[in-house]
Amino acid sequence: MRNTIIAQRYAKALMDLSVERNQLEAVVKDIEFLSASNTAEFDAVMLSPVYSDNQKMKVFTSVFNGKLSDLTFSFFRLVFKKGRELSLREISEAFIQMYRNAKGIKLVELTTAVDVDADVKDKLAVKLQSLKQLQGKQIELQTKTDSSILGGFVAKFDDLMYDASIRRELQVIGKQFVENMYVHKMR
Repeated sequence: MRNTIIAQRYAKALMDLSVERNQLEAVVKDIEFLSASNTAEFDAVMLSPVYSDNQKMKVFTSVFNGKLSDLTFSFFRLVFKKGRELSLREISEAFIQMYRNAKGIKLVELTTAVDVDADVKDKLAVKLQSLKQLQGKQIELQTKTDSSILGGFVAKFDDLMYDASIRRELQVIGKQFVENMYVHKMR
């Protein structure tokens, strides 16, 4: 069950506290580490009603003790104390989103047919920054490959999608053949 309102409130509290204590960057690194370290087994324990809140806190402590800053660890100890461990993933996602918004960072999902090198990514990021919606924003590319697009790329951000793939171009050409726009239609 997604608890987005709860997650937003806890994420905002962590954001405000980390800014107040000048530890924002350290907390961001901790949250990214926490998100990357989550496994299916860890999530299963956190979501299981079989384990008590105290047992879940012990698991969390054994996995992350000494690997997170004191502020982040104390915050998540409070999350467990309040019985909100079911919202760990949502709190982390909401915090990262708030951080990106505060820093003017836009997450762009870039799909290509093959893996691309850093030079191509940088050139694409520069081109994407020329779009009105991304002007003045720092772009964080999240890349994935999908051979079905055949070539080119597909960029998604916010609710927009920029499709410059060969697959789309072939679909447009196919549609033009079906419509046969060069021959007048007879009644």
